Amino acid sequence: MHKPSRFATLAVAGAVAGAALYGTGAATAGQSTANSTHEPHNIGLLVGEIDAYYGTTADSAGVYQASSTSPYAKDLARIESAAKKYIDKAAHKKPHKGKKPAVVFDIDDTLLLSLDYEKKTNYTYNGATWTDYVAKADRPAVFGTPELVAYAKAKGVEVFYNSGLKESQRAAAVANLKKVGADINLDADHMFLKDAANPPAYLSACATPGTWTCTTVQYKSGTRKHIEDLGYDVIANFGDQYSDLDGGYADKTYKIPNPTYFVS
Repeated sequence: MHKPSRFATLAVAGAVAGAALYGTGAATAGQSTANSTHEPHNIGLLVGEIDAYYGTTADSAGVYQASSTSPYAKDLARIESAAKKYIDKAAHKKPHKGKKPAVVFDIDDTLLLSLDYEKKTNYTYNGATWTDYVAKADRPAVFGTPELVAYAKAKGVEVFYNSGLKESQRAAAVANLKKVGADINLDADHMFLKDAANPPAYLSACATPGTWTCTTVQYKSGTRKHIEDLGYDVIANFGDQYSDLDGGYADKTYKIPNPTYFVS
């Protein structure tokens, strides 16, 4: 979650409601677009729909959790079941041009759920509070996704991570992933994070030391291309944002549900 480009899109909702709550990439049934003359989706109702989708409840410690019996959990189970079948089949195919099969996972709201942060900030973003939240390394898993990481590894598929988290947040990300059981390939050769101070050469078209102009799609797709250039075939790419998935360099993409924010 929480790549800088997220917040420009959230500002559309903020202009309507007085506080940034929710961004959409395209209008859904019964919902207006930003330039429509129709009344936008009511924010109070939308929050209720999001809570119902996640089955949101506060635990004894006051932490908002998703329910394992929620529509969200059921959607995840369907996606993960289909992904396992695909990974199993792809792993047994003859290597494409001699390349080893690989899968790529986003981290925020693909592997680690940020629902508690979203609820407690009223779906707004603040750099300082987000940094503190990530540093706690205590986010719960997105249901089933650590098991999906382990499944890919068990099938002989190389696991990579491609996240919008900052390089300075690496230690916290690693600690949190270990805590939820996604303790596979958490080294710097497999986990790619944003390093604006010293960006990699393969992103030189949009990032130089101290100057980062890459869009999310440029960063994510450029990293997948780099992975493939290392001798891998990215058979599957998992992310909660379409910008995690767009740009090519993946045979198949899987969109993890996330109705709480939008990253262009």
